[in-house]
Parts: sequence; structure tokens; C-alpha cells
Amino acid sequence: MTLPVLPRSFFAAPFAHRALHDVAQERPENSRAAIRAAIAAGYGIEIDVQLSNDGVAMVFHDNALERLTGVQGHVRLSTASALKSTPLLGGTEGIPDLVEVLALVGGRVPLLIEIKDQDGMMGPRVGALERATARALRRYKGDVAVMSFNPHSVAAMQVLCPDVPRGLTTSAYRSAEWPALPERLCMALRAIPDYERVGACFISHEMDDLDRPRVAEIKQAGAVIFCWTVYSAAEEAQARLVADNITFEGYLADPRA
Repeated sequence: MTLPVLPRSFFAAPFAHRALHDVAQERPENSRAAIRAAIAAGYGIEIDVQLSNDGVAMVFHDNALERLTGVQGHVRLSTASALKSTPLLGGTEGIPDLVEVLALVGGRVPLLIEIKDQDGMMGPRVGALERATARALRRYKGDVAVMSFNPHSVAAMQVLCPDVPRGLTTSAYRSAEWPALPERLCMALRAIPDYERVGACFISHEMDDLDRPRVAEIKQAGAVIFCWTVYSAAEEAQARLVADNITFEGYLADPRA
């Protein structure tokens, strides 16, 4: 089977992490304002999706609403309509859904969609968010790729959207940074064992762990290497010794890099 490959646009400019967010400029994470700003600056855009109570892919990072909205509760317990009416802190807009964001981007810049883990333990209890993402992407004509920390999500997207490039979001999986996961699971995921199984063509790896031998092994076998998250030009220069492209925030990366 021939795997889909990333379009050339995925190498042309850095990706703004959760879009080009800056609450000082009324651009919260994953907001329409942050997406518009990234497009205007010529960056690729990385966004996250979570599932609403009524099965809609919402563009939002956290499982819980509080950090980004000040509202108690979880995304998956709220309807899409209620979430769209929930203002993001530091901005003037509610939470967008994926269909709206796809229409807003309209193929003008490449879009990297991270499907957030719905199982809670990187396990197989997934499917609804993947189906909602696939429905949203059905008629989208722009350059797009999907990824997830959960390999079961990536495997599901292989079936649902076989022509959309897919990758694994990968990490050093340090136990202190992943307290909800057992150490044995962290050890297993650290080795990136599922890359070939899920039909991935890239990974997006934790920036300060890019020297891991498994990353070099996958790259030598033909994988594209992205990384998360770069916070300065100095970090970017270091990351690009390994990574083919970066995801950044907190500074303005050179859009021509």
C-alpha cells in the first residue's frame, strides 16, 4: 500500500502552535483570531481537536474548559452550540468547531490537526472524535495532515481518511510529566513502537528529546521529523539540526525558514 506523503507546503514555513496566539493581542489559543493572524503572517497552523457531547470536532486543546475559558466542566460534556457560545479568555470569540476553521483557512496555509486522546490512557477507546474529524475533512481541498499521541487514533484515521497524511505526536514520556500514565506505558510509548503499524509518514517529537536514537532511526528510514514546541530562535536553530520543520510559540519564527 502506498502511503500518503506530506505536501511540499509543510516544509515551506514553520507551524504556529495552536495558531499564532497572543492574549495580549486578543488572540487566545486555537481561536479564530489566532488562525487569522497565522494566515496573515504566512505560517502553517497547528490546531487541536476535542469532541463535544453531540459528536462535533471542536478546536480546543484541553479536556477541561477552565484554563482557557474560566468555565468549570469538560468539553465532552457540552454541546457544540454551548461551546461556540463559551468565550475564550483573552478574546472576544467562542470556541470554533473544525468545519468553521477549515472554511476560515480555506487552503491558504497548511494545517496540522492534532487529535487529542479520548481514551485517557492512550488506549483503544477511540473512534467518535476520529469520525467527526473525518466528516469535517471530507470536502476540504487544502493541504492538511493529522496526528495524535494515541496510536489507536492514528490507526483509526488510516481507515477513515487513507489519503490524508498522518503522523504520531511523540515524546520523551518522562513519568513526572505524564503522571496519569503508568511507567510501563511511558516506557513503551517512548520507543515509538507504532510508527510503521499505523501507516505514519511523520512524527512530531518533543523538542528537547530530538537526539533520541529512535528518532534518528525513523528519520533514516524516510520519516519526516517535526518537533514541538520551540520557544525561541536559539531553540529553533538547535531543533533544525534534526527536525525538518518546527512548531513554535512565544516568538515570531521566520516564515521563510
